[in-house]
Amino acid sequence: MTAFDETLDWVVVGNGAGSMSSALVMRKAGKSVVILEKSAWAGGTTAKSGGVMWIPNNRFMRAAGDTDSAEAAITYLDAAAATDPGEAPGTSRERRLAYVQEAPKMIDFLVDQGVKMERTADFWPDYYDELPGGCKTTRCVSAQLFDTNELGEWQAKLRPGFLAVPARLDEGMKLPYFKKSWVGKKAFLKVILRTIGTRLTGKKVVSAGAALQGRMLLAGLKAGVDVRLKSPVSELIIENGAVTGVVTVEDGKPWRIGARLGVLVNAGGFARNQAMRDRYMPGTKAEWSQTNEGDMGEMHVEMQRIGGVLAQMDQMVGYQTTLTPGWETMFPTPPAQSLTGKPHAILVDQSGVRYMNEGGSYELYCETMLKRNRTVPAIPSWAVFDSTYLEQYMLAGTMPGGKKPDAWTEQGYLKKADSIEALAALVAVDPAALKGTVERWNGFVEKGVDEDFHRGERAYDSWLGDPYHGPNKALGKIETGPFYAVNVVPGDVSTYGGAVTDLHGRVVRADGSPIGGLYATGVSTASVMGNVYPGAGASIGPSLTFGYIAAKHAAGVGNQL
Repeated sequence: MTAFDETLDWVVVGNGAGSMSSALVMRKAGKSVVILEKSAWAGGTTAKSGGVMWIPNNRFMRAAGDTDSAEAAITYLDAAAATDPGEAPGTSRERRLAYVQEAPKMIDFLVDQGVKMERTADFWPDYYDELPGGCKTTRCVSAQLFDTNELGEWQAKLRPGFLAVPARLDEGMKLPYFKKSWVGKKAFLKVILRTIGTRLTGKKVVSAGAALQGRMLLAGLKAGVDVRLKSPVSELIIENGAVTGVVTVEDGKPWRIGARLGVLVNAGGFARNQAMRDRYMPGTKAEWSQTNEGDMGEMHVEMQRIGGVLAQMDQMVGYQTTLTPGWETMFPTPPAQSLTGKPHAILVDQSGVRYMNEGGSYELYCETMLKRNRTVPAIPSWAVFDSTYLEQYMLAGTMPGGKKPDAWTEQGYLKKADSIEALAALVAVDPAALKGTVERWNGFVEKGVDEDFHRGERAYDSWLGDPYHGPNKALGKIETGPFYAVNVVPGDVSTYGGAVTDLHGRVVRADGSPIGGLYATGVSTASVMGNVYPGAGASIGPSLTFGYIAAKHAAGVGNQL
């Protein structure tokens, strides 16, 4: 029998989104909770992210008059999972059904606890919206903008986010169009006025993932959740086949904390662990990840040590990025999804051939790059575009038009040539092959149909394209010189595999039996979505939801909250 230094009802390892949703359930049930975070920051990688949650049939959809249901959502998830039928024990129809039924209840619960939410945008379609049950408006939910002054002494402990201005995600996506639309101009004006207002009033307003985690942290602190930073967990204590507590650190010494109801692992993935990446997803690099520095996968290894099964470990939530000069010190590194999804741009491999629908989800985009690279060199691939693109759209974080940094050309990042053949020479691609690819693409644009990969046929492709371009919002010729190319590599915002769990969030053994006292959620688990990423927020949404489900199960409260 372990001699514990202290004992609480619920012990949470890691401080991602699902940690606090579970903690709030436990506090509502009158249980004691401690969250143990190894870093000096609260919020986990979630705080650095967009903070979007994919929540079908949510209250904000209903308020907007959108029609959705659990039936439509499960039909969609079933169809999406079937597009990649590879081994995926982290998903099952039972678990997917639990998700679509419980996710909207989880959002209602959080709102009732004072966590202010809103619809992310009016238009952010599912990534496979053409499938049965797919949504062509949006199922996405986000936290409202948050003044971190509300956190008091915890303000300085919230991990910084990625947006430097107080802009909602929807506004941020409209800003690049301020030159060509009144919608963009209106968004620009709103952000400018809000920025001025916050400076005059002394508010410290954050958005996206920082807003979500700031609001969750505030709700948790008010509810009496004990959040401990710089408290790494080194061991899960197991007795008689069940987890009864953890070993952490207190004043530099081992500290054993008992858990009466259970331990929830929500400790992130292994994106910063190059050795694990080499083992499970060769060809990827930790340095291309947008995750926090502590995303090392220690709890993956620990759960496996005590009998848990790891699965879907070759999966990651891709983030195609372009490596500009100085990218090593940037956060985030410049994105490339919207780059090649816009008109007048395509992606080619090192043979000069196009090999995907550039409008696909970032998970599928990066997975396709990695698969292509096994047979044809494709890391890096090349984004190829013309002067029309450069004049109208953002490139690597710079606004449309205008002069680009001198270092981009001086250091060989931005390739520029007066002809496609000359551009091909700059990127070491066969000139005839690249010229043929561009001519083929231009022919598709002329017809209005991408006969190779069907870009522009989905609502999501249009969303990634240009809402003010036509007739097809995703297609545009590459014909106006000079011509340009930049590198694109398969980065990520997280790994997407981990411990296999059941519909209650319990970690299971190889025979399917649950390990008593051990729950897990987030990217510490094998995703409930299987090997696909069905929509924006398909990792944060499940993290919150299965944290909520696990806590309800462990506390024995069912739907009594």
